[in-house]
Amino acid sequence: MHRLDRMVIEVSDAYSRRAAEYIEHFGSMSAVHPSDRQLVSTWASGIEGSVIDAGCGPGQWTNFLAELGLPARGTDLVSEFIERARGTYPEVPFTIGSFNTLDAVDGSVGGVLSWYSLIHHEPDTIRVPLLEFNRALRSDGTLLIGFFEGPVVEKFAHAVAPAYRWSVDDLSGQLIAAGFDVVESHVRKASGQRSQAAIVARCKDAR
Repeated sequence: MHRLDRMVIEVSDAYSRRAAEYIEHFGSMSAVHPSDRQLVSTWASGIEGSVIDAGCGPGQWTNFLAELGLPARGTDLVSEFIERARGTYPEVPFTIGSFNTLDAVDGSVGGVLSWYSLIHHEPDTIRVPLLEFNRALRSDGTLLIGFFEGPVVEKFAHAVAPAYRWSVDDLSGQLIAAGFDVVESHVRKASGQRSQAAIVARCKDAR
C-alpha cells in the first residue's frame, strides 16, 4: 500500500474512533472563532459557482456556506461525520470520499474550503490534494486553507493523529508549486493556544 493511502486510512480510522468526542467539542458553528467566521464569509462572498468543503467533518462549515447562498457540498472519509452531517443538515449534500481524489469535473468548481483538513498530510504528500483542488477549480476559482501555523514545518502530537504546523511562507510555496497564486494570508495568535493561520489562493493559469 502506498504511504499516502496508508496515512489517509490511519487518520480516518483515528477520527472514526473519536468522532463522538470531536462532534461534541467542534461540531457546530458555536465553537468557531468570530474572526474565522468573518474570514470564511468574506471569502465566500467572492465565489461564483459551486463550493466543495473538502474534509467537511460533521458539516457545519458546509451548511454555513449553503446558508450564505452558495451551492455547497461536503466530502469526508469518516462515515460517522457524514452520517451526522446528513442528519443535521438534510438539505445539504454530503458524500463519503477522499479530497485527494475529488468527485468533480476538471475546472468545474468555484471554490474549495479546506479548513484544517490538510494538517495530517506530510510535507512530501501535501501537494497531492493541492493539485487535486487546482484541477477541480475554475480558472477564477479560489481555495481557502485553514491550518496550524509555526515558524517552520514541524510535526506535533495532535489529539487525534500526528499533524503538522506550517509557516505561511512554506505552505505558500507548496501552493505556488501546485499552480496557485497566493492572494492573502492571515495569522491569529493567542496566549497559551496554538497559532492559527489561513491562506486564500487562486488558480494562476487560465483553463
